[in-house]
Amino acid sequence: MRKLDTKTRALIIRLLVEGNSIRATSRITDVSKNTVNKLLIDAGKACAKYHDENVRNVKASVVQCDEIWSFTYAKQKNVKTATAAPEGAGDTWTWTAIDSDSKLIVSYMVGGRDSEYAIEFMDDLCARLSNRVQLTTDGHKAYLEAVEGAFGGDVNYAQLIKIYGDMGGKTAARKYSPAECTGIKKRTVEGNPDKSLISTSHVERQNLTMRMHMRRFTRLTNGFSKKVENHMHAVALHFMYYNFVKVHQTLKVTPAMEAGLTDRLWDISDLVAIIDANEDAPKKRGPYKKRISK
Repeated sequence: MRKLDTKTRALIIRLLVEGNSIRATSRITDVSKNTVNKLLIDAGKACAKYHDENVRNVKASVVQCDEIWSFTYAKQKNVKTATAAPEGAGDTWTWTAIDSDSKLIVSYMVGGRDSEYAIEFMDDLCARLSNRVQLTTDGHKAYLEAVEGAFGGDVNYAQLIKIYGDMGGKTAARKYSPAECTGIKKRTVEGNPDKSLISTSHVERQNLTMRMHMRRFTRLTNGFSKKVENHMHAVALHFMYYNFVKVHQTLKVTPAMEAGLTDRLWDISDLVAIIDANEDAPKKRGPYKKRISK
């Protein structure tokens, strides 16, 4: 990987963040798919570390949260009969929290959809905010305990519960299209949230962005993740690109610039520089083990 020049690595990353698969990127750049996958892993580790260290003390007023479904190796119903299914195979959920004003992804997490992950996700989100916010989630029950544990009473929290109609029958429309939303219910859970700002529209639009920019989230293809670790690396790379490199069409700047986390427009080469810096960082030595002479 170190033999690839910066231009080639930047091209590989650009192709990955624009929705190309590993094999398609390999064909376009004329490098092996193992090389592409190795760069994705290095990029994911570096981007996750940078996000964790630098997306802190975010000043936000309205935050929306949601979870988006995908799967690793096989769909959950097929895991039991799948051949050599790895650990983490099956349903894979990505939790996201977006600042409605700057469109910054403040926090994200890949895992299950139970209360344990909800608690960890909310704890992380709370640690990255610098002030009291208005928070909106869907009606997922796991949020209730998680928000209470992370924020206590220092949050204006509401849930937006959507009511869906029954499409009926086993038609193609039922199989491939979402059910029709017949109504919504806004419920105040904590504090005094502004009812006009109770919405999940921005975070749900971000779900579409994720499906467009990550091949692993595209439905009805064979581009899904085969390992949950690689899925996490792809997510970390995407959100780094989205926050710092991709100019938002409405804001005309990147979300990181709008949120005050940077004062300039980043380029793909900056992501390559982060990868290089992470690779060159001194590794911590493990504990000393005395050699036993025989």
